[in-house]
Amino acid sequence: MTREGLRELIAKMTLEEKAAMCSGADFWHTEAVERLGIPSMMVSDGPHGLRKQDQEADNLGVNDSIQAVCFPAGCGTAASFNRELIREMGEALGEECQAEGVGVILGPAVNIKRSPLCGRNFEYYSEDPYVASEIAGALIAGIQSRNVGTSIKHFLANNQEHRRLSSSSEIDERTLREIYLAAFEGAVRKQKPWTVMCSYNRINGVYAAQNEEMLTEVLRKEWGFDGFVVSDWGAVNDRVPDLEAGLDLEMPSSGGVNDRLIVDAVKDGRLKEETLDRAVERILNIVYRFEENRDKTAVFDRDKDHELARRVAEETCVLLKNEDSILPLSEKTKVAFIGKYAAKPRYQGGGSSHINSHKVTAAWDYVKELGTVTYAEGFRDDADETDETLLKEAVENAKQAETAVIFAGLPDAFESEGFDRSHMRMPECQNELIRRVAAVQPNTVVVLHNGSPVEMPWADQVKGILEAYLGGQAIGAAVTDILYGRVNPSGKLPESFPYQLEDNPSYLYYLGEGDRVEYREGVFVGYRYYDKKKMAVRFPFGFGLSYTTFSCSEPKVSAQRIKDTDTVTIRVDVTNTGSRSGKEAVQLYVSAPDSQVIRPVRELRGFEKVELAPGETKMVSFVLDKRAFAYWNTDIHDWHVESGRYLLQIGSSSRDIAVEQEIYVESTVKLPRHYTMDTPFGDLKDDPKAMELLAPLMHIDFLEKKEDEDTTDAAAEAITAEMKEAMVKYMPLRGSFSFASGRVTPQQVQEVLDRLNNDQD
Repeated sequence: MTREGLRELIAKMTLEEKAAMCSGADFWHTEAVERLGIPSMMVSDGPHGLRKQDQEADNLGVNDSIQAVCFPAGCGTAASFNRELIREMGEALGEECQAEGVGVILGPAVNIKRSPLCGRNFEYYSEDPYVASEIAGALIAGIQSRNVGTSIKHFLANNQEHRRLSSSSEIDERTLREIYLAAFEGAVRKQKPWTVMCSYNRINGVYAAQNEEMLTEVLRKEWGFDGFVVSDWGAVNDRVPDLEAGLDLEMPSSGGVNDRLIVDAVKDGRLKEETLDRAVERILNIVYRFEENRDKTAVFDRDKDHELARRVAEETCVLLKNEDSILPLSEKTKVAFIGKYAAKPRYQGGGSSHINSHKVTAAWDYVKELGTVTYAEGFRDDADETDETLLKEAVENAKQAETAVIFAGLPDAFESEGFDRSHMRMPECQNELIRRVAAVQPNTVVVLHNGSPVEMPWADQVKGILEAYLGGQAIGAAVTDILYGRVNPSGKLPESFPYQLEDNPSYLYYLGEGDRVEYREGVFVGYRYYDKKKMAVRFPFGFGLSYTTFSCSEPKVSAQRIKDTDTVTIRVDVTNTGSRSGKEAVQLYVSAPDSQVIRPVRELRGFEKVELAPGETKMVSFVLDKRAFAYWNTDIHDWHVESGRYLLQIGSSSRDIAVEQEIYVESTVKLPRHYTMDTPFGDLKDDPKAMELLAPLMHIDFLEKKEDEDTTDAAAEAITAEMKEAMVKYMPLRGSFSFASGRVTPQQVQEVLDRLNNDQD
């Protein structure tokens, strides 16, 4: 429906009907207006599967949802570093929604993985905003290509479950822009999701639902978002101010309570009716966008999508350790599969994204046919208690085998929506199992099922580690195919794995005090912190092994010197130097070694996944614009590029840079300067005009010897040239008057300062 048509329709609606349109009809549907032919639209939980509920239900899934396909969760899909694959996954989800009459699927979730403790990390993509934004953008593009909407969430700074409904995320402007807003920005600008879901928490004291700066100034005016903003279920704070701030749709229904508040506010003049009309127009625009593009021929082919889920799962697995090339296994090798998750994998998280899977492929079921594999349960996951009977059986199986593969990880009780983890450890019963098995079987491999990093006290005792994340309903087949070499692992870590929780930059402040959570680590989240500190980590960001090897040629750039208004293209040839076909995620980082601003050592600015046969070479190219070199400048409240040299670094992780190319970027923006009497002399050195006008002061010897003053050897030693230089450098202008002996007056200096401040050209 055209904008004109929508406005004509809205003009026919009563005030009460318009107010009701801004609230859900029930838990999952928008309001309909039968007399005007306005249809209702269904929304459904996601984003890694369709959790559609036909009955009245709450968002926790008490009532059954339809059988659907569970794709890998966000923690896994990000590890693929494969936009094309995730877009294909999105297309399948969009087709499923069309077949089931769902207009908007709630996701993707792009909140930054600030700490391993966040209970909802399994839904989130990365500690890096570029990865989060790019993978989310690919999913959005795929889903919306089928004329089904997405709801990117949770906007904004919802990085913990602890007190998430009331806590205030206290974040400085630069950190907000470079890390937390950036995860949303790229996806919103480029892929234009139909809706945005606001979070429960406050941002610097203001509830997300009532945050006009974020919902209107940034999201709409700056980024160009033209869909509607929907509340997380129950996130509405104060309905009328929320509506004014930019929150269009309240979910679920308030039972008419908040509708009446809106009506009363319009009637008594506290709320402009055009504000209400604008929200209704945004909602109806999406409702009709879906309604007018319904695909009545769409089919939810669960078996077909299961196979796609398997292909996605194969690329989400990250090979972390492969000592002595213990993997891949030979089908002739006698192998012991150990651990409950081999027979019943933990393949998804708990809470609103929990999918009622139509089938699940377990590794043990998939590998039984080989006849050379045995199975032992090893542990229970309903309680962290060592079962000696199960443990002894597992150890005995390991002894009788040539290789032991332990399937371990985090149970639902350790990570879920609604609560945070209290530590980064796996259940001790599983750690004990791994230690005991490794003690009798030197050829031990551990397969991990978890949504966030875990401590690995046994890492040096095993030869192989495969991170399977929460890989969806086909993860068992995917893992087995990787273990036996039918598939070459190609996943890369979208987050750092520290040795221990205490190493995490947010460790001291994560839970906050009461409802106040300070993000004191600033922009130094994840690898930005570890690399800056040169801190050892268990596995670095971007890391992941393969059964083959790759090399990169020296990169070539389109220009050695550019302005910040230009783009630069960097090209590199990637070669498979091994004997197996494989995929490599080529990562591009940008470093600003001469920056005068506190910045990370390097930041990810591009990645491309390329598939290569043995000996094959392909060219990979990246195009970088201003944002690749910029930081957020709080003086001008905008992105700014410093003039200087930058290193374009290509590698296989943040710690493994293979090749680099230096370029010079010239800034076209002159930062405003404001000089006062408190300005140190040293701050003037880069301003030629200031140096010229204040030259008389610059020649004063602040520590010159008086004519009648004796100089001893001790005094000469105390006042060195280095000391005098430092004192001048850090002395404020006002301090010069005490040493100038009347040669310079405050009035003279102030006149110069006024000239400098008034002339910024």
